[in-house]
Amino acid sequence: MAGIPVGREAWFPFKHRFPIATTLLIIANTLVYIALVVDPRIILPYAYSREIVYRELGLVPIAIVRGEKLWTLVTSMFLHGDIYHLFGNMLFLYFFGAPVENAMGSKRFTVFYLLSGLTAHLFHIASITVMPKDYLFVKYTGSPWAIPSIGASGAISGVMGAYLVYYPRTRLLLVYFITIIPLFIPLPAWAYILLWFTTQLTMGLLVITGVAYTSIAFWAHIGGFIAGIAYSQFLLHPSVRKWIRARRYAWVYGIP
Repeated sequence: MAGIPVGREAWFPFKHRFPIATTLLIIANTLVYIALVVDPRIILPYAYSREIVYRELGLVPIAIVRGEKLWTLVTSMFLHGDIYHLFGNMLFLYFFGAPVENAMGSKRFTVFYLLSGLTAHLFHIASITVMPKDYLFVKYTGSPWAIPSIGASGAISGVMGAYLVYYPRTRLLLVYFITIIPLFIPLPAWAYILLWFTTQLTMGLLVITGVAYTSIAFWAHIGGFIAGIAYSQFLLHPSVRKWIRARRYAWVYGIP
């Protein structure tokens, strides 16, 4: 386990902005989950159970490959299986999303978030195509091609990739649990995020080679993270880009 972030160095070298998009995404995800718990028919009039909502609005890989239910590429990002799934994702979104949105601006961050999530889906679907066939039908309860994929973790992995690009040297405070005893460890952001990514990549390789079985879409995390690093280069807020250029100029010419 890579640890749970509970503290962050408040270091923003440019103007601080309230994270409107991050806040609205957290609210939207939370409201959707509450609606599912209260009555799934709030989300879908004919859904008498959460499983029906997951099947209809979650991403089913074979449907996407056939060009069907393409809206689920987006709706699946707002569905969560249980309160722990929701809480973990929203914690990471809040923790890493606000600083990244501060560097991009709310509109750019929203586009970035959705693009990262879409790319994560593509990586997840691609990973299924290379799994051993006997593994697909023996170790899984049903084929992964037909199992709905839900959750915001692919898009949030993209946010973590952008955080690595923008704030690699900020210090994070992580909590690790030894049984029930919390252990607090400070780490630079680059070390924590790369440790997290190494874990995802290791598990992803074990899954597609048939060594391990899991219901977690590790390749969605990997794809989202790579997308986040790539897209972050182009979505900086103009004022932030100007600030970075000014700092580079000052560094080159020795201006404090």
